[in-house]
Amino acid sequence: MVKLYGQTLTRRDVAERSGMLSQFAGVRLMTLGDGVERGVRMLEFRTGSGLRFTALVDRALDIADCDYKGQAIGWHSPTGFRHPGLHEYEGEKGLAWARSFSGLLVTCGLDHILGPGEVPADEYNYPGKQGITHSLHGRVGTIPARLTGYGESWDGDECVLWAEGIVQQSAVFGEDLHLIRRIEADVGGNEIRIRDRVINHGFVRTPHMLFYHVNVSHPLVDEGARYVAPIADVVWAAHAGDAYRAQGVGYRTLPKPQLGFREQVWQHEMAADAKGDVPVAVLNDALGLGFQVTTRKNQLPCAYQWQNFQAGHYALGIEPSTHHVLGDLVARERGEMIWLDHDESRAYEVSFRVLDGGEALADAEAAIRSIAIQPADDYPTPSGHFRSL
Repeated sequence: MVKLYGQTLTRRDVAERSGMLSQFAGVRLMTLGDGVERGVRMLEFRTGSGLRFTALVDRALDIADCDYKGQAIGWHSPTGFRHPGLHEYEGEKGLAWARSFSGLLVTCGLDHILGPGEVPADEYNYPGKQGITHSLHGRVGTIPARLTGYGESWDGDECVLWAEGIVQQSAVFGEDLHLIRRIEADVGGNEIRIRDRVINHGFVRTPHMLFYHVNVSHPLVDEGARYVAPIADVVWAAHAGDAYRAQGVGYRTLPKPQLGFREQVWQHEMAADAKGDVPVAVLNDALGLGFQVTTRKNQLPCAYQWQNFQAGHYALGIEPSTHHVLGDLVARERGEMIWLDHDESRAYEVSFRVLDGGEALADAEAAIRSIAIQPADDYPTPSGHFRSL
């Protein structure tokens, strides 16, 4: 059954009350038409519950906007949703990625996920290519998808909104990795589900790394909002000494926007529930609004927390990852790099759920605390223990 506007409706009930489902919910393809966003194809999803989000076809089918009952959840940076044709991947010594960085979800990978750097290219067996220069967070997030389908699918009296596409990160004498993405949302629901599969379409053994940069912002992110997670150990922080304490911002409680704030990044070792799920949430008790990101521990064993509370760039990032923050070269040295042979693939599942009302927030927090109780210290000392993957 579909739940809409306080009623539980059959497919026939819905049909009797409208000429088309799009009166209440649906998926619509459109193209942005101005400024740096001109020409970007976008799918708008409306579930009928108050959840609306958009997927950028020409930017890896990543999620751009996200709002619930008129309250924004997804982050909009000053860059806008820049057309990939304007992107210079190797510009600014590998930091030009930040000129295309915006939205609720920015996918990072498919063969590199962290800071700029160079790695060997021996696997590609090309004399002119001794190494590969990677820019910040990899290439995939600014590659257009080939849209293979979208629409609505009824199964009895339940309806799912969906879209699918393929993102190809390929080069001659280089990688040929394909990201096959499916996005789903139930009519009447408050959840976005993403199912990804990364496959090596080429015939050379190829490295693979991936993480999801999930970015939430105001009004969900506001002074007093809380980061809640099943943290078993705080592994690493990008600060030196007491730099985070000097800024007055710990990992648990969010501040108002700060002038001159310097980004803070943590890596946490998350515990999983009995099913292997890892839920992480941002809870705004004053609004009665929350947002939960759930991943699978066996797929994305590492987790980062990005705090960017600088005025004008105000955001918090939840970042599940295949690898530690130590980077490509260390992953190779430790034997933790994922290597995909021809036709070999890795699957990933992530869900985003809006929490509506105090009861939903309390239930989510209780469920997370039942897995592991996070440190009470706002500035926990990192253990430096990067477990074997």
